[in-house]
Amino acid sequence: MNVYAFIIPVVLLLLLAEIIVTWRLQNGKYPFQDTVTNLGTGIANQCVNLAVAFFVYKWYGFIHGLTPFNIELTWYTGILLLLLQDFVFYWFHRLGHTINIFWAAHMPHHSSEEMNLSVGIRASFTQRLFQFLFFDWILVFVGFSPEAVYAVAGIHLLLAYWHHTAYINKMGWFEKIFVTPSHHRVHHGVNPQYLDKNFSEFLIVWDKWFGSFEQEVEEVCYGVTHPPRTWNPIAINFQFWKQLWDDAVAAPYFWDKIRIWFMPLGWRPRGLPPYGDSVLGYNKTQQVKYQSESMLNAKAYLIVQVALSLVVIFITVNLKLPFLVEHRILLSIAIFLMVIGWSGVLEAKKWAVPLEIFRTLFMGASLIYVFHASGLYPYTSWSTIAISLAVGFNIFYSTFFQKI
Repeated sequence: MNVYAFIIPVVLLLLLAEIIVTWRLQNGKYPFQDTVTNLGTGIANQCVNLAVAFFVYKWYGFIHGLTPFNIELTWYTGILLLLLQDFVFYWFHRLGHTINIFWAAHMPHHSSEEMNLSVGIRASFTQRLFQFLFFDWILVFVGFSPEAVYAVAGIHLLLAYWHHTAYINKMGWFEKIFVTPSHHRVHHGVNPQYLDKNFSEFLIVWDKWFGSFEQEVEEVCYGVTHPPRTWNPIAINFQFWKQLWDDAVAAPYFWDKIRIWFMPLGWRPRGLPPYGDSVLGYNKTQQVKYQSESMLNAKAYLIVQVALSLVVIFITVNLKLPFLVEHRILLSIAIFLMVIGWSGVLEAKKWAVPLEIFRTLFMGASLIYVFHASGLYPYTSWSTIAISLAVGFNIFYSTFFQKI
């Protein structure tokens, strides 16, 4: 059973429900630009997860073959695995706020200056790989199968998803044991008292036991201490990686070039000036949220593109379809070009329209080719006509209606 096939519809339904509530209330909790960026990042991240899944089954299969332990998956061992995964993730998450290279992998998820369910899918391109590479292998070594670990990781992800909402307040006795939206809002806060707090995802008891718990009192100010100030998912995902690389290149001493990746946040190589911030964090009254001037007629166009993208990403990651690895890589490239193009439209970049035209042609041609090469639909089928019409619409709209 593929649990992700059940998780994705649940995520989308909850997201749609919250968007509808927000639209009815007109309370501004879903700014259009931020929401599109979150959706684009989450969609592109599904392509990355394909590679992660391949890694998990290959590498974890090797570990599982070495360990003398074997735990059969039943309802009670499944619960045990979930609790163990929650405990392991707590330390992985805490390390992600402590060590440079782990923060680089985690920071994109915190980069939104809003709190809603779309933020829950603003996932880092590299965090999932780091989680399975450095931490979750422990669960395989103690005897759980790679399939069980990967499946329960998906369930754990879903249990953490609903925390990304501003609509649910305190939950009484429930939050004495379990993580609630109130707890997780604190975790996303850049208020000084909220920094590096509430790392738990399912059971809040880990934070209470290990001294990282903080109650939500002051209104939470969301984001990171050095906001990316862009809607480009590539820039968002690699902002801190670039900062570390630049510091490593500039460091005068070779040893500092190596150890900067593994040092605590804020550490600077010898010979480089310290960071200018004497006090980290800020609150709502000090925050200036990032906004940009979008291209004319961008909103309707991007709504249509998001809808079309859900079809394309489903085709790309659906392992039941008879695609080769190179087919999925080709479609993944098209998806990354798509979400980069969205950021250009949102920021009214001069390259946005040319990129939209190119990526539309590339995506359309890739879909037609992959369908034909895999034997699903020949070049002369109805799918070619449907894809061509979508390509024609995008090019026509981008050419005549998208203006800076």
